[in-house]
Amino acid sequence: MSLMSKLLMSTVVATVALSANTQPDNKTLVNYVKKAVVKNPQVKVKGVTVIESTTHKDLPGWTILLTNMDLEYQKKDIHAPETMFIKDGMVTGHLVNLKTDVDYRDIIKPKVPASMYDDAHLLFGNKDAAHKIVVFSDPMCPFCREVLPGLMKAAKENPSKIALYYYHLPLLRIHPVSGILTKVMHVAQEEGKTDVVEKMYSLKIKPQETNMTKVLAAVKSQTGYSISADKINAKSVKDALKVDSDAASKMMVSGTPTVYVDGSWDKNRDAYKALIK
Repeated sequence: MSLMSKLLMSTVVATVALSANTQPDNKTLVNYVKKAVVKNPQVKVKGVTVIESTTHKDLPGWTILLTNMDLEYQKKDIHAPETMFIKDGMVTGHLVNLKTDVDYRDIIKPKVPASMYDDAHLLFGNKDAAHKIVVFSDPMCPFCREVLPGLMKAAKENPSKIALYYYHLPLLRIHPVSGILTKVMHVAQEEGKTDVVEKMYSLKIKPQETNMTKVLAAVKSQTGYSISADKINAKSVKDALKVDSDAASKMMVSGTPTVYVDGSWDKNRDAYKALIK
């Protein structure tokens, strides 16, 4: 069971009465989270931030709130995603189609705001390309290693069709080495050495490796890129990666690779292929 699962216990049938035909205010949302979502008494619910209010064609009459729960656990702030379905004075965290087994919570995602298409995150392609793709990725994630090489290649070879915006999301509990690697990648991209970012997806190193000297030596030997520990530990690098972490939180992203094409979530992570035919 993941840490987030331990902190949160959401159930398909949990509902809390709300004022009919109105979107609940923040106080009501906080009360709902306390009663029906967060079951760990050690977790303090500080607030609920609504990222987006939307609807879905399969769910007439339902308002869908895509939110972040602002929590505190062991004196640490945590921003956990939560989807809320609201109708006729009721709210629930899951709506499941019994014929298809689709849980709409799993397929409804926020739209990408225009602010995320900034020069700092543009990895490949032209910013005025016909299509914009945003990806949250970790170089040690095996699924990322399957998807990202092809995606990066497509953007490099079709710069007028695809602009690829890259956001770091190292999954440190699974492969802590990514904490160092993403710092290296950020600096390399700032220096215009985007080939280093690509090479990270074939880097051979133990996922649990945290020895800075060993990691930087592996990067140098396998990619040809040499960088000091002081440079990647600079405050500006840490600040930049926090921007990426905050973006993931706002977009309710918890896994990698998460891909968006022209603002919408690409569940199968391969929609880019149709853009370059």
